[in-house]
Amino acid sequence: MSKKDNTGHIAPYPNPAGGWGALKHVALQLYRERVGAARLGTLLSQNQPNGFDCPGCAWPDRAHTSTFEFCENGVKAVAAEATSKRARPALFAGHTVAQLMEQSDYELEQHGRLTDPLVYDSASDKYLPIAWDDAFALIARHLNQLDDPNQAAFYTSGRASNEAAFLYQLFVRMYGTNNFPDCSNMCHEATSRGLPHTVGIGKGTVTLDDFELADAILIFGQNPATNHPRMMGELRECARRGAAIVSINPLKERGLQRFQDPQSPGEMLLNSSTHISSMFVQPRLGGDFALIKAVAKRVVELDDEAMSTGRPRVLDTDFIAAHTVGFHDFARDLRGESWHVLLEESGVEREQIERLTHTYINSGRVIACWGMGLTQHKNSVATIQMLSNLMMMRGHIGRPGAGLCPVRGHSNVQGDRTVGIEEQPTAAFLDRLQAVFGFEPPRHHGHDVVSSIQAMIDGRLKVFIGLGGNFASATPDTELTWQGLRQCELTVHVATKLNRSHLVHGRDALILPTLGRTEIDLQEGVAQGVTVEDSMSMVHISYGINQPASPNLLSETAIVARMAEATLGSAKVDWRARAANYALIRDDIEKVFDDFYDYNERVSRPGGFHLRVASREREWVTPSGKAQFLVNVVDRDTPIHRARAIHGRRLLTMMTTRSHDQYNTTIYGLDDRYRGVFGLRRVVFINKLDMDMLGFKAGDHVDVSSVWDDGVERRAKGFLLVEYDIPRGCVGAYYPETNPLVPLTSVAVGAGTPTSKSIPVLLHPAQNGVQP
Repeated sequence: MSKKDNTGHIAPYPNPAGGWGALKHVALQLYRERVGAARLGTLLSQNQPNGFDCPGCAWPDRAHTSTFEFCENGVKAVAAEATSKRARPALFAGHTVAQLMEQSDYELEQHGRLTDPLVYDSASDKYLPIAWDDAFALIARHLNQLDDPNQAAFYTSGRASNEAAFLYQLFVRMYGTNNFPDCSNMCHEATSRGLPHTVGIGKGTVTLDDFELADAILIFGQNPATNHPRMMGELRECARRGAAIVSINPLKERGLQRFQDPQSPGEMLLNSSTHISSMFVQPRLGGDFALIKAVAKRVVELDDEAMSTGRPRVLDTDFIAAHTVGFHDFARDLRGESWHVLLEESGVEREQIERLTHTYINSGRVIACWGMGLTQHKNSVATIQMLSNLMMMRGHIGRPGAGLCPVRGHSNVQGDRTVGIEEQPTAAFLDRLQAVFGFEPPRHHGHDVVSSIQAMIDGRLKVFIGLGGNFASATPDTELTWQGLRQCELTVHVATKLNRSHLVHGRDALILPTLGRTEIDLQEGVAQGVTVEDSMSMVHISYGINQPASPNLLSETAIVARMAEATLGSAKVDWRARAANYALIRDDIEKVFDDFYDYNERVSRPGGFHLRVASREREWVTPSGKAQFLVNVVDRDTPIHRARAIHGRRLLTMMTTRSHDQYNTTIYGLDDRYRGVFGLRRVVFINKLDMDMLGFKAGDHVDVSSVWDDGVERRAKGFLLVEYDIPRGCVGAYYPETNPLVPLTSVAVGAGTPTSKSIPVLLHPAQNGVQP
């Protein structure tokens, strides 16, 4: 089924995930980034006691003391930092911002590491070099001229360390605002907002050791072979010892079918592989809530049948009685729920629901994992809570080998939230900040990502400072987002490489180049370590080993400290002292957060330490003091329902997704080999029956428009149709190319997360043929 166009081609990929294909593409990436032999040793220092934490995903590693663990994703992230290519001032002298805007995201990435701080010059439309002191003075002048601190927003990427993030939030709260939009707002916010109402804390309850004991692993809305490759090693071992692995995803991802472990000599030499999933369930987009509720309903029905015949109970009645409240109302709601509604809304046949339920109730220890396939929907908070309900029904929380496992994206997105990057801070946290640092922190809730964009558009937000990330490309409703950024009086971006956000700038703009995690961070002649918290609440310290890409780079921590000093002075906090010795920041964190006791001592031990998660120990930090079953109804009046009522079967639901050569908005290459896409990014994955119904065929080019009730036309042009195994009525495409289709006001109820996995769209014949 190979079909070529003028820039790439579509062809099936018959091989397993991982294996020789991963090694080949790692070699290509090292060549593409021109990583010299002197820096190849960097790869062996990933996640090692005296090395650095992988700057890629947040999947944990075995005690941070294991031998080298190959990860294609991690190698690409390290190669991107260790590249010999440089984006020097000469690049910007030779290109206007308008000219750089014409380049693709991939081309911008390929310029290499930023070397010097830059300031935008409107007369020439170019970025020019600026001295560090002058850059900080410009920031301070803008911040101190604002009428209200709430006219500034301070974005945080999950790449920031605990030390940089804590110092950042301290600076910003002393300045006077809680405007902390961050990457959590766009990914796992539904987890952070949903779980506290059920189990008391918005974190997972498992560790890697639990995977060795689990009888079944349910994987919802996640593609680990692309997004968390090291997770595949754990799944492979689980599959080999006979654990049931169920993939629940609209797409049948290759990594959850077959995996060849690059660290297994036997599989590599024999070109064999391990079958991972024993079952695939493909709900329609947005159907996970109904599917999970259907399984929960069937569990109650089977328990009722068991009671009526004198057989052992299906429910864990001891756990429910001792540790939960609300089960009676929850069970009554399940008994009254319509099977017709659940089947129609989930898009899953009754027979598959029976099989899934059978796997669940016949497994003594179950782990439920999930990614953004569950969290980027209108009903995502309710979905997370329903999944928590399901796991509580059989006591699968706080039991060895069982529990909740949200799999976070960026390497320290969970840690940043833990140390205070939170636009909705608790009173207890603010009280502790006040007691330790002697100032009155702001008490109102601040802006998240979506409300920050709206505030920019409305003129209520005038300064935007980004600690890492690519805000302009990661966010929804691209045209509105760019409009908002361009209305700012100042935009500042702390970054390692050039990206789109630097080109969508305010009246004044700065690019501040920073050290990468792989690089030696010398402060007053002493190498500093930074700490991160992975998805399973392990905290460990990280030391870079490469020489900095430029002598004119500052660490993120130093940049934050000098911004704070320039803006606020040093009367209350000695910012420079903390920038010179990160152990002082860890002492501060310990004073504010009890769980970080003996921080410096514990993090110095091999493997670091585990932050206590109360729900793992069956301690429930909820108003009732117990885990709480919550009743949520199936919503049959969503924007997709309303759009389908108007457009009928022509209305499709789109999900945005990453390609395999991509990490968040960073484009490493143009292939998505597991899905059979090579040299292309503007593609739409679609069911053949939907193509036939719409009068299209594979290889046609289409424009995509989203359907929303605000009268705004949102259209993305020139996409190649690719026939794919995806449920009818559903389509998939890559972001950021399709972010323009996500309405700014389309967010998760109770979380504010953009609904990037459930966009109502229509397909149209391409107006201008193929668009590159």
